[in-house]
Amino acid sequence: GSPEQGGNNTSVTEFILLGLSSKPAEELVLFGVFTAIYLVALMGNVLILLLVSLDSRLHTPMYFFLGNLSMVDIGYTSSTVPKMLANYLSGDKSISWAGCLSQMFFFISFGGIECLILGVMAYDRYVAICHPLRYGMFMSQRVCTLLAAAAWAMGLTNSAVHSSLMSILSFCRGNVLHHFFCDIPPLFQLSCSDTRANQAVTIVVGGAIVFSSLLGTLVSYVHIAMAVLRIRTREGRLKTFSTCTSHLTVVSLYFGTILFTYLRPNSTYSQEQDRAATVLNTVVTPLLNPVIYSFRNKAVKEVLRDGMGRMGMALPKSA
Repeated sequence: GSPEQGGNNTSVTEFILLGLSSKPAEELVLFGVFTAIYLVALMGNVLILLLVSLDSRLHTPMYFFLGNLSMVDIGYTSSTVPKMLANYLSGDKSISWAGCLSQMFFFISFGGIECLILGVMAYDRYVAICHPLRYGMFMSQRVCTLLAAAAWAMGLTNSAVHSSLMSILSFCRGNVLHHFFCDIPPLFQLSCSDTRANQAVTIVVGGAIVFSSLLGTLVSYVHIAMAVLRIRTREGRLKTFSTCTSHLTVVSLYFGTILFTYLRPNSTYSQEQDRAATVLNTVVTPLLNPVIYSFRNKAVKEVLRDGMGRMGMALPKSA
C-alpha cells in the first residue's frame, strides 16, 4: 500500500502497524507475554460474568455494573490485542483502511463505555454509603438497566462521531503507524488534511465523556469521604470505605492513562509514550479489573470459594 496522491483524496488502502518492536527476538517475547495476558484477562472477565449472572448473592447493582465492566473489558482488549498477536505471528503488519477504522471504532466505543460505567459505579457506591435506606429505590433494577444502557449508547455514539470524522480525512504522509493498533493521535499525524476540527471534536466530545465520568466520580467520592469521616469508630470507617477500594484503584489506573494519552495537544504527542500508556490501558487494565475486584471483595471471594468447593478444588482460606 504505497500511498498515491489521487486528486484531493488519497488512496492509502492500508496501514502498517509497526507494533511495539520490529526485532524478531523481541517480537517472540512480546507475543508470548501478550498472549498470556490476553488469555488471563479473558478468563478473568468471563469468570466474573459467569459468577455475577449465575449466583443470586451477586444480583445487586454493584455486581450488575461489574458484569457490564467485564463485558466492556473483553471487547476493549479484543479490539486490539488479537490483531497485534496475528501480526507478530504472520510477520505481515498491514491492516486495511476499513479494518483500521473498525478497530478504532470498537476501541473508542469500549473505552468510552468503560469511562461511563466507572462513573456510574461511583454513583452506586455514593448512594449505598450516603443514602443506605433509600438505596433500593435509587438503584432499582429499572434505574440500573437505564444507566447501563445510557453508558453503552453514549459510548457508541461518541465513537461513531470520531470514526466518521476520521473516515473523511485524506492520508498522504505515508501509511506507517508506530503503534500496535489504529488510534486517533497517530492517524492524525499521518493525515494531510487539516485535522484541527477533528482534534477539537476529539477534545470536546471525548473530553465531555471522560470529564463527566471523572467529575461524577470525584463528586461521589467527596461525599463518600465526608460520610466515612462522620463514622465514629475506626473499624466502621475502614469497613465502609473498603467497599470502595477496588473501584478507586481501577478508576485511578484508568483515568490516569486516558488523561495522559488523549487530552494533550498534538504537538506534545510522542508515539513511544503513547504506546506505553495505551498498553497499560488496553491490555493491563482489563487484566487487573477482575483481579482487583475478586481479591478486594468478600462476596466475590465467597462465591468463588463455594464454586470451587463444589468442583472439589479448594481455595486457600487466607486468599
